[in-house]
Amino acid sequence: MSSSPQRGRGATSNPDNRYTPIHRTAEDDGWQREADAPLHTVLHPLPAKSLISYNNSPDIPFSRSINPYQGCEHGCVYCYARPSHAYWGYSPGLDFETQIIAKPNAAELLRKELAKPGYVCEPVCIGANTDAYQPAERELQLTRQILQVLDEHHHPTYLITKNALVERDIDVLARMAERRLVKVMISVTTLDKTLARHLEPRASTPARRLEAIAALRAAGIPVGVLVAPVIPALTDHEAEAILSAVAAAGAQSVSYILLRLPLEVAGLFRDWLQTHYPDRASHVMSLVQQMRGGQDYRPGFGQRMRGEGIFAELLAQRFALARKRLGLDQASLVLDCSQFKPPGAAEQLSLF
Repeated sequence: MSSSPQRGRGATSNPDNRYTPIHRTAEDDGWQREADAPLHTVLHPLPAKSLISYNNSPDIPFSRSINPYQGCEHGCVYCYARPSHAYWGYSPGLDFETQIIAKPNAAELLRKELAKPGYVCEPVCIGANTDAYQPAERELQLTRQILQVLDEHHHPTYLITKNALVERDIDVLARMAERRLVKVMISVTTLDKTLARHLEPRASTPARRLEAIAALRAAGIPVGVLVAPVIPALTDHEAEAILSAVAAAGAQSVSYILLRLPLEVAGLFRDWLQTHYPDRASHVMSLVQQMRGGQDYRPGFGQRMRGEGIFAELLAQRFALARKRLGLDQASLVLDCSQFKPPGAAEQLSLF
């Protein structure tokens, strides 16, 4: 792997797609290397065949999700969604944050899926895999169009983002909040601006995320916070400070997720550590493995989000105590599915 960080990019390399039989090895012949050339983001509009994804994972609090984009320009080096880019023929490394697939027919497709005779309404989570408010959203507005469809048909939704662009859609979110149809989760990893710039280079700064929490709450929109991921020996010492900051901004609840390093993410994260924080790289990975049964990652249900062992237990206790002290341990908001109006229902009723 190369260790040549590019400004505004998280990964320091572009490992081969694990499904391709051809593998490349970079050689320094004295000329400019391909990896050193400036990388520009390329948007690939690709109409989707289906929009809502379903899961039955016991440790995920929703059974369906929508992702308007594949790949994410935020460039978070730790992103567990990186390996999914290989399904599209791209690398989980720099390709993941520069080759962005957008679904231009998302709103139209959503309306059709909601209108299916057998559709049963349950809350849908927007942005569970890749961020629905990444930079491309400013122009394409796919997420806003999806929200407008959900609002029109009174369909409940959870929204996860680390981009303050969510403030743009306060008008739609406020209407949905009045009917108990939405909750926004803002992801906060660190309060350290310098660390955030290396860790998640094109996401909103920590200060802007706090401002977004305050703006959403001022509009009456329920807001929770995901401290995700918690990285041992790098961000875990900030846990109490983060909870205090988000509580002051108006957040009503907090959860956390331990660093997850599936497939290629493990190598990308190790390379990033050696590039940006070589003095603590071995210590970070030692603690990660102590919380993952001696491995970089264990994907089993029940422990993949929280880890295991004494350090994981101590982390859970710290969050529990801080949540209670700051009033962030409120019961989870139950969204209302009873108001759902399937597309076409009004037209059909008008015939009688």
